[in-house]
Amino acid sequence: MQSERFQDRVAVVTGASRGIGLAIATQIVAEGGRVCLTARKPEALADAVAALGGPDRAIFVAGRADDAEHRAAAIAATVDAFGRIDVLVNNTGINPVAGPVASVDPSALLKTFGVNVGAALAWTQQACEAGLGSRPGAAVVNIASVAGLRPSPPIGIYGASKAALIHVTAELALELAPRIRVNAVAPAVVKTVFAAALYEGREAQVSADYPLGRLGVPEDIAAAVAFLASDDAAWITGQTLTIDGGLLLKGTFG
Repeated sequence: MQSERFQDRVAVVTGASRGIGLAIATQIVAEGGRVCLTARKPEALADAVAALGGPDRAIFVAGRADDAEHRAAAIAATVDAFGRIDVLVNNTGINPVAGPVASVDPSALLKTFGVNVGAALAWTQQACEAGLGSRPGAAVVNIASVAGLRPSPPIGIYGASKAALIHVTAELALELAPRIRVNAVAPAVVKTVFAAALYEGREAQVSADYPLGRLGVPEDIAAAVAFLASDDAAWITGQTLTIDGGLLLKGTFG
C-alpha cells in the first residue's frame, strides 16, 4: 500500500531533471506531494514534469543553482503554483576538476564550493524567507557524499566541498530548530550520468569493493531522502546518513 507521507506537502528539489534528483521528486509525488524541479536544461525538466503527472503534481524552473535570480524565480513559482513550501532538497552538485588538491585552479575551487555549498545555503535562506518553517513538518535535506567523509583522491576538492556541506547541515540544524529539521545523506557511487566516469566500463570491478556487491541506484538515495524529509524522521536533525553499500566499513574510499 503506497504511503502518503507527503500528502498536502510541497517540495523544491534542485538538480532534478534526471538521476538522484528526479528519483527523489518521483518518490515525493508518489507519496502524495507536489514538487518544483530545477536544473539547467528546460527540455529535460519538461520531460520530467510530464512523467510526474503534469502541472497538478509538478512544475519546473530552469536555471543555474548558483544564480540568485533563478533561485528567487523558482521559489516564487512554487508558492504561486502550490501555495507553500514544506521541503527543500539541495541536490545540485558539480565536480569540474580532478587531480591533486595542491594544484587545483583557484577558479575551479571557487566554482565547486559556490555551487556545492554556497548555493545550498542560499536556497535554504530563500526558502525560509518564502515561508519554509511556518508550518509543522518542514525539512531540508542536503545531498552530500562519502567523498566528504574521507580523503577521496582524485576528487578531493569535490570531497572537501561535500565535507563543508555536511558541516553547514549541522550548523543549519542548530539555527533553524525547532521549526525546520536539516539533515544530509552521503551516498557512495550511484549509477547516474554524473558519476559515470567513476564506474563506466568497469562496473563489476568497482562493485567488488562494496560489501553489498553492487553500486547504488537513484532509488536507493530517494528512499532515504524521503524518510528524512517526512514525519517518520520527526526527531532527527543535524545528521548525515551514509548510503554506501557498506563501502566505508572497509576503511577506504573506493
